[in-house]
Amino acid sequence: MQRFVHSKWKKTEAIKVNPAVREHIPDTRQLGKATLEAMLTEYGMVYVKPDRGTFGKGVIRVEQDGAGFKFQSGTTIRTFSAYDGLYDGLKQATGGRQYLVQKGIHLLKHGGRRFDIRVMVQKSPAGRWESTAMVGRVAYPGKIVTNYHSGGTLKPVPTLLHAHMGGPELAAFTEGLKRLGVSVAKQLDAAYPGIKEIGIDIAVDRSHKSWILEVNTCPDPYIFRILKDKDVFRKVIRYARAYGRVKSK
Repeated sequence: MQRFVHSKWKKTEAIKVNPAVREHIPDTRQLGKATLEAMLTEYGMVYVKPDRGTFGKGVIRVEQDGAGFKFQSGTTIRTFSAYDGLYDGLKQATGGRQYLVQKGIHLLKHGGRRFDIRVMVQKSPAGRWESTAMVGRVAYPGKIVTNYHSGGTLKPVPTLLHAHMGGPELAAFTEGLKRLGVSVAKQLDAAYPGIKEIGIDIAVDRSHKSWILEVNTCPDPYIFRILKDKDVFRKVIRYARAYGRVKSK
């Protein structure tokens, strides 16, 4: 049984089998010259990301910019007058590795900085999938990725969403994220029965729709220490100890 799944493409293919999950997955394809051009024409902005990788390393935001194009990697922005130049620049940046291209989602912002939500889903000691915790991740100023290890800031989800939705909508929205998390875990578990935990990165667009950006089968359990409710973090660690991810004291 496979405990960890590193390929983003394989994980996407596995979870999109479920129609209820598929509607939350942005259009994602394997990177190629014709594919990227078609997706830029359709969406205007896309993200190009390595099929294997962590911490947001190697993620590139690509946009049509008037009559030309531009892409951003880290805080560096390059502009191109023609598509061929853009693609040659991307090939150089990606170094020939396998990459994916994903429909760009315009994330909600907090203090002018993009944010997304990490949902932790774990197998309980009784063997049931549960969404045990969630935390917001705010991008470092000027960066396109929200990852904590790339300079992002962790914030409680209500802190980030309260400016965008009222109390009843916020409560219903977070409950929906928990249900989505369990659905994703069950679908991935069906394809890879060895997994015990997943961290799902969820984007929220301006219409308040949730989008699955990525699924991680080796998520960091310690980011939830920042939450005010310490029982949440204790539960995450207790479950992680039960399936052997965290060593027992």
